[in-house]
Amino acid sequence: MNLDQKLMDAAVAQLDRRWPAGQHGGAAAMYLEDGRIVTSVGFDNVNGGASLCGETGAICQAYTLGLRVTASVFVFREIGGEPYVMAPCGICQERLAMWGPDVQVAVPDPASETGWGVRTLAEVHPYYWAKVFAGGEWPPSSLHAQP
Repeated sequence: MNLDQKLMDAAVAQLDRRWPAGQHGGAAAMYLEDGRIVTSVGFDNVNGGASLCGETGAICQAYTLGLRVTASVFVFREIGGEPYVMAPCGICQERLAMWGPDVQVAVPDPASETGWGVRTLAEVHPYYWAKVFAGGEWPPSSLHAQP
């Protein structure tokens, strides 16, 4: 499944369920290879080291189900603001990397009508460090110990 407005809407709906309008927070939505959408939110904790990115729960759901993530979006809203897209952080890029360089991710794009665009992980992370272990190519999923 390709990243589209339906996936974006699922992320915003999850954001609104967890943090009603006017509150700050973030939420993620991901397409799985079977077309299913999974969503999640970050785990906030007084100890920042115990917190988790908003994508983590959805990534764990996909992994638990043994299904490939094909597209991912993360939205964030500041207090009193409107939701906007944030590209996946480096840690979440690494988490998504097990499903390969063609996973689509939403990125901010102020020039677009929607304010966001779509890029593959390979485009967002062209110098992926693990290529060194696979002869300069994106490592196969088998190197990530995926089931």
